[in-house]
Amino acid sequence: MAGRATRRGRRLRRCRCGRAEPPVRWPRARRATTLVHITTGTHVAQICLFLLTESRHFPARLVQTSPGRPDERGIDEDRTVGRAAIIDLDLSKYDKLAARFAEEHRQGVSVLTSGIPTRNTAFTALIERIERVAGASTAPILLAGPTGAGKTRLARRIFELKKARNQVDGPFVEVNCATIRGDGAMSALFGHRRGAFTGAAADRDGLLKRADGGLLFLDEIGELGLDEQAMLLRAVEEKTFLPLGADAPVLSDFQLIAGSNRDLGACVREGRFRDDLLARIDLWSFRLPGIAERREDIEPNLDYELERFARDKGQRVSFNAEARSRFLAFASAPQALWSGNFRDLSGAVERLATLAGGGRITVTDVDDEIRRLRERWSDPVATADPAVAILGRAAADALDRFDRVQLADVIAVCRASATLSEAGRTLFAASRARKSSGNDADRLAKYLTRFGLDWKRVRT
Repeated sequence: MAGRATRRGRRLRRCRCGRAEPPVRWPRARRATTLVHITTGTHVAQICLFLLTESRHFPARLVQTSPGRPDERGIDEDRTVGRAAIIDLDLSKYDKLAARFAEEHRQGVSVLTSGIPTRNTAFTALIERIERVAGASTAPILLAGPTGAGKTRLARRIFELKKARNQVDGPFVEVNCATIRGDGAMSALFGHRRGAFTGAAADRDGLLKRADGGLLFLDEIGELGLDEQAMLLRAVEEKTFLPLGADAPVLSDFQLIAGSNRDLGACVREGRFRDDLLARIDLWSFRLPGIAERREDIEPNLDYELERFARDKGQRVSFNAEARSRFLAFASAPQALWSGNFRDLSGAVERLATLAGGGRITVTDVDDEIRRLRERWSDPVATADPAVAILGRAAADALDRFDRVQLADVIAVCRASATLSEAGRTLFAASRARKSSGNDADRLAKYLTRFGLDWKRVRT
């Protein structure tokens, strides 16, 4: 209901509703004392009165009334004496609060980008969304994107942002799942009890327990076996898991970020990744673009790498003008593949800075580095080492040389064969001659499974 207050501000005159009234003429001298009563009436009426007043269609102030309440001593007041409260719609007092939140958001974005200014509007929008999610949600985050796009660095920055906002108090634990496949994966992730297997001489906390209260980053999560995926799903959903050889579950309240350069949806269709785990970690999914999609950000990242070199080595290095122009022209051209993305750029800057004479990078230095990058990109690592190409550098380096050489030969035979059976016959020809080999195709498939591979992946 609407009305005008008397000079005492106590008595409200009710207006008649339910029929057409002539337009209200608000007296200019008394606008400040006009009140709109929103305590009574339907919700729709209250909303309408609020909006009309807030938009100044009614030049008035909102008032709420209520009966008397017990005082702080618990003594009932005279219920006939009500209370009136004015609702202040002047939002200017909240400007400082809004400015503080805006500054906090800006600082959060700066943390996530490592302070590197970005000129790519799509990437800026992506980082702003990640900042909002990181600040408001503890659910798992999936970072997808090509190798070298910056998934690990971003995961660390998300952790630093959460820690600064008191959302985590534990450590940041980083795991490259490509390096823990096989028999040791369960123990590394979930821990074990003494005597759980041969060589388990003492209890060991796994990486999930170490991340209790903090953030666990599982890079290349698609490399985990199906058994490990099943246990991880329970740990994410219930915050508990069972170490090897344990009788009682272990608690660990961690936040999860997963990283992958694979299409996990395709892995699900191929039976190599659990669909229920993907559904759980895919609540917040962000794809990080590579350099090819952010060429305008090469220059600010170049400056960042030079600053980082100066911090790490205690030596400031810079380009001369011509050398800088030449390197940026090469780096920004479509012909520059940057197959390792920002990791390639970081390596190039470190080589240039290390070899720079007198702290100055010259045109000659740039030309030598351009030549080196072109040679590397024109001679893919797959040609030199198929194991690296198919498993990734980290996983291949984790293999014994014996296994790595053997796997490279198996991959070469598979790629030269039309079918799995043909490759099996070639690889196990001596066993077949002795009639000691059974199903060669099945034997080969099981061998590939040891490395998380299958026929289709080896052939691509």
